[in-house]
Amino acid sequence: MVNYLRRGGFAAVLLVLIILILTYLPGILNPTPPDEFERKRDRQWVNSSPYWIDRQACRYLGLCGIQHLRWDAPAMPNGGAGDPGDLGVGVLKLMTLAWSGDLSLRQPEVEKIKIKSTTSSWETAPMINDLKRRGALSDNDTILEDIPEYVLKHAPLVHLASSEHFWPSDMADHLEHMEAWEGGESLGLDMPLNLDTIAKLNSINGTVFLYSKDDVESRPEWLHNRAGIPVGYDQDEDEGLDDDEPAPGRPTGGRTWWDADRTHPPHRISDPRRTPERQRRPLERRGGSTPQRPLGDSKPDKGKPDASGYSNGPSVLILVDKGAGIVDAFWFFFYSYNLGQTVANIRFGNHVGDWEHCMIRFDNGIPRAMFLSEHAGGKAYAWKAMEKRKVNGTADRPVLYSAVGSHAMYALPGLHPYVLPFKMLKDITDRGPLWDPALNTYAYWYDYEMGLEEEDHPPERQRTSLMPVSSHPNAPTNWFYFNGYWGDDIYPLNDSRQWRLFSEYHYTTGPLGPKFKYLERRKMCQTDKCIIVESIEAGEKSAWY
Repeated sequence: MVNYLRRGGFAAVLLVLIILILTYLPGILNPTPPDEFERKRDRQWVNSSPYWIDRQACRYLGLCGIQHLRWDAPAMPNGGAGDPGDLGVGVLKLMTLAWSGDLSLRQPEVEKIKIKSTTSSWETAPMINDLKRRGALSDNDTILEDIPEYVLKHAPLVHLASSEHFWPSDMADHLEHMEAWEGGESLGLDMPLNLDTIAKLNSINGTVFLYSKDDVESRPEWLHNRAGIPVGYDQDEDEGLDDDEPAPGRPTGGRTWWDADRTHPPHRISDPRRTPERQRRPLERRGGSTPQRPLGDSKPDKGKPDASGYSNGPSVLILVDKGAGIVDAFWFFFYSYNLGQTVANIRFGNHVGDWEHCMIRFDNGIPRAMFLSEHAGGKAYAWKAMEKRKVNGTADRPVLYSAVGSHAMYALPGLHPYVLPFKMLKDITDRGPLWDPALNTYAYWYDYEMGLEEEDHPPERQRTSLMPVSSHPNAPTNWFYFNGYWGDDIYPLNDSRQWRLFSEYHYTTGPLGPKFKYLERRKMCQTDKCIIVESIEAGEKSAWY
C-alpha cells in the first residue's frame, strides 16, 4: 500500500512539474515577450470565467476552460459545429504522450468534401476622376513609377500546402462578412465596410476589431475560399542562380545593405551597379501602360490557384525605397482564416483574418536577402540560400512554402516546430499547389517617412504615403491606413469555443494590417535581433527548439 502511495505521489509531482514546464517555459524562451498592456489584458481575460475553480486552475496550472475541450475540425461536413468527441480526457492524453515521449502532431483524417465553386470579383476601384472629385488627388499630383523589372523578375513563388483548407482570400469579400466592434460590443454602423471606407473607423475612440458575422465554427464557405487544385509549373532542369548574376552573400565589415534607410545609407566606395534614378511621372487619366491582369477578373475558381498559378485571392506588393539604391519589396498574402495546429487532438492558434508576408531586399537591383514571416518574429536568409525556380526559362524566383492552416512562410518543406518545447506544435509544409502571387496583385510605393508624419494627423485628413504604381493608378489605398484588427478579438474564457492550455489559446486575436509590419525597418527582420542565415539548414538550427 505504501509503495502505491509513493508511486502515486511521485506521479502527481511529475504531472505538476510537466504542467509547470509546459506553461512557463514557452514564456521564458519567447523572443517577443508580452508587455505590461498584454499582461493586464491577460488578467482581465482570466477573470472573464464565471467559475472560481476555472480561474484558479488557469492562473496557477495553466489549464483554462478545459470543460470546453472538443475536436475542432478543419471543415464541417454538414456545416455544423462538429462532433465534440471524447476530448474530456484530452489533458490526460497529452500527459500520457509527454510521459511516453510521443509528442508528434496528430490529427484525424477529415472526409474530403466537394464544394461548388462560387465566383466573386473585387470591389470596383474608384476611377481617377472620382478620386479628384473627393479631393483625394489634384490635377498636379504625381505617382511613383511602375514596378521595377527586377522586382517582378525575382517575385516569390509559394507552394501552398496540399492539405490546406483555407486558401488565399479577397480582402473585399472578407469585409462583406465582417462588422466593427469596440469594447466587446458591435458598433452597429450604418456605413458598409469596404476597402474605401474601412479607415474611417480610425475616428472611433478605442480599438476596433472586425468581427465575423458568422460563427466561425460553422465554417462558412467564405472562410475557406475553396476551388480546384492547380497544376504546378513545368520543372526546368536548370535551376539555381543565373550564370551572369553574382551570388550575393552578406558583406563583412561596416554598415551596408543589411542595415540601411534614408538616414543611414549603405557604406560604399562606389556603387557596384548604378541604376537610373527613379523618375516621377504625371498621373495619367487613363492609367499607365503595360497593365497587369485586371484585379476584377471574373475567373471562376476564386481563391485556390489554377493551373497557371493564378489566384483570385490577390497578393499585395508594397515597395519601400530606403535610399542609396536600397529597395525593399514586401509581398503580403491575405487569408480569411488561420487554422491552428493540434496537440493530442487539441487545437491551438485559430484566428479570423491572416496576414503573412515575405520581403526581398534589393541593392541597386540585385537581390541580397529575403525575410520570411515564420512564427516568433520570422527569419532572414541570404539570397544564395533560397531555393529558386526558373519560370518560362528566365529569371530565378525564390520558392517559399506556406504551412497548412497557419500559412506561416518557410524556406523548405517539412515539419517546423514552434512555441512549445519537445516539438509539440509543428507547422507542416509540402510541395502542394504552386501559387504565383505576381499574377494578381495590388501594387504600391510606400513613403515611410511621410507615413510616420501622417500618424500625427487627424484621422479625417487625406493620407498619401501609399501610392499605387502607374500600371494600376486606381488601386484602393484607404484600407492600408486602418488602425484596427482584421479579425475577432480574443474570445473570453466564458465563451464555450475558447480554452487555453500551457499559454496557448484555442482562439487568438485577429491580425493588424501591413502598415504595422515594420515597413520602415532598417534591418531585414521585424524584431531588433536579426541574423541573416547563410543556408536553409542554418535557419532550421537557429530556432530555440
